Amino acid sequence: MERDLKKIPSPSKGLLSSEELYEYILETSVYPREPEPLKELRHVTANHPRALMATAPDAGQIISMLLQLVNAKNTIEVGVFTGYSLLLTALSIPEDGKITAIDMNRESYEIGLPIIKKAGVEHKIDFIESEALPALDRLLKDPSNEGNFDFAFIDADKVNYWNYHERLMKLVKVGGIVVYDNTLWGGSVAMSEEDTPEFRKQGRQLTIEFNRLIAADPRVHISLAPYGDGITICRRIS
Repeated sequence: MERDLKKIPSPSKGLLSSEELYEYILETSVYPREPEPLKELRHVTANHPRALMATAPDAGQIISMLLQLVNAKNTIEVGVFTGYSLLLTALSIPEDGKITAIDMNRESYEIGLPIIKKAGVEHKIDFIESEALPALDRLLKDPSNEGNFDFAFIDADKVNYWNYHERLMKLVKVGGIVVYDNTLWGGSVAMSEEDTPEFRKQGRQLTIEFNRLIAADPRVHISLAPYGDGITICRRIS
C-alpha cells in the first residue's frame, strides 16, 4: 500500500480545499491503480530539486484514460522532465505506438530513462533534444505529418503555449486530443494581481491569456479540469 511506503511529497496537492481531501483521492483511486514503473519514477523524481515540475499522478491517470479512449498510437510530448507523463503514455499506447518527445534538457530525461528501459517501452520513444518550436516546425515541413498524430501533451514554457497550439492544430488529427498542463497556475488565475505571489505573476498573466484564447478557439472542444495544477483538454473538431 502507498501509505506504507516512505512518505513521498505529491508533485502538486491540487486545487482542492484541503490537503486531506486530495490525499484521499490519491490513496483511494490513483495510487492503487498506478503501475509500478510509474510509482518508481514518481519516487525517484521526488528527490529532484524541481520535483514540482512533474506531472501530478491524478492528472496522469486521466491522461492515460484519454489516450486509451482515442486509441492513441502516434503522440507528441512537449516538455519531458524526468518522464512521468512520457512513461505513462508509453505504457498506454500499443506496442507499435510512437511518441515524439521534445525537451531541451536530456539530463532530466535520463533520470527516468533506466526505469523506462526496465519497463520495456523505450523503443516507443523518439527523444528530440531541442527547443520545441523549431522541432514542431521541422515536423510540419514533412506534409505526411499533418493530421498524423492522435494525441499531444504540453508541459513546457508557458510563453509559447499558443504558438504550440497553432502548430498542433495542424499536426494532430481532427478528433485527436491535446492536453495542456498547469492551466490554473497554482490557483493564481483567480487571484488579484496584488494577492499573487511574485514568483507566479508572469506565469499567471501568460496562463490567463492562453485560457482566454483557447476558450474562444472554434477549432476545439475544451474542458479545463482541476487535476494537479489544472489541465485543459482540447479535442480538435476542425
